[in-house]
Amino acid sequence: MTAFTVIIPARYGSLRFPGKPLALLQDKPMVVHVIRRAEESGAQRVVVATDDSRIRDVCAAFGKEAVMTRADHRSGTDRLAEVVTRLQLDDAEIVVNVQGDEPLMPPEFISRVAGELRRHRDAGIATLVTPLRETELLADPNVVKVIRNRLGYALYFSRAPVPWDRESAGRPSGQLSECWRHLGIYAYRAAFLRGYPELESPLIEQRESLEQLRALWHGVPIVTAEVAGDAGPGVDTPADLARVEALLTRR
Repeated sequence: MTAFTVIIPARYGSLRFPGKPLALLQDKPMVVHVIRRAEESGAQRVVVATDDSRIRDVCAAFGKEAVMTRADHRSGTDRLAEVVTRLQLDDAEIVVNVQGDEPLMPPEFISRVAGELRRHRDAGIATLVTPLRETELLADPNVVKVIRNRLGYALYFSRAPVPWDRESAGRPSGQLSECWRHLGIYAYRAAFLRGYPELESPLIEQRESLEQLRALWHGVPIVTAEVAGDAGPGVDTPADLARVEALLTRR
C-alpha cells in the first residue's frame, strides 16, 4: 500500500461563506468530516493547514493535527509548500491535497490518486478525472474540463468546453466520449511542492484561474486516472452546506 500524507488547506476567510470550515454538519465542524474521510483513506498522516487559530483550536479539541501557516499565500498549493517545509517531509514523500470544503470526498479517491503518483515516477502530479456525461456541464465555467493524451497524461485544463466541436460550433452533438471532468484532488511529491512557489505564474494560469496550468506550462507531467462518479458537492455557500447535510443524513 502506498504511504502518503494528506494535507487539508482550511481558510477561515471566504467571501461567500466566512468561517465555513467550522460550519456544523451533523453537529460536527465540516473540517472534522474532511479529516475523517482522509483518515479512512489509509493515509499515514493527516494535517490541516490553516491561517486561523479558531480552526487550529477546533482540530486540537478533536485530537487532530493542525499547522498554522501564513495568511498571505496566493493559492492553496503555496500553503501546502509551507507545510511541507515546516514538517520537513522527505523529498520523495507523497502528499495528497484534499480541500477543506469537500466533506463527501470518497476515501478511495484519496488513496487512488496517491497510488497513481507512486506508479508513475515520471509524473510530478497525479489527479483524477471522471467522464463528463451531462451536455449542460460542458459550457459551465465552474466545471473544469481536461484533455488527456492516449497514456492518460493531461494536455490541458480549461473552464471552456473542450474539445471544441468545430462542426457544431462548439455545441455538444451527442458525442461526449472524449470529454472529461476534472476532480480537484491532487497528489504531489514533497520536492515539487517545495519548489512550486518559485515557479513563474503564466498567462494561461491567470486567464483560466487554474493552478495546475502553471505546472503544465513549466513542463511538469500530470498523470490522470479515471474514476466513476465524483466527489459529491463541495461547500461554497450556506445552501451547499444544507445540501451536503441532507446527503449525509440519507447515508
